Amino acid sequence: MDQQTHHPEEPGAENVVCSRCGKVAEGPPPTWICSVEKGRRHYFCDECARANIRSIEGRLDSAWW
Repeated sequence: MDQQTHHPEEPGAENVVCSRCGKVAEGPPPTWICSVEKGRRHYFCDECARANIRSIEGRLDSAWW
């Protein structure tokens, strides 16, 4: 069966935006967190990640924090 493998978009293609506060990073920020929720990638800046680290480690969806 010939099926194409779906490859997610790389964040380096355009600016990355924090899903929590809206902060914009130019290029792929190495210290940001990437979370996959319901099949979509969400990126969180350093400040938002630090403020919500327990929720992130508990694997809660970002809607809960």
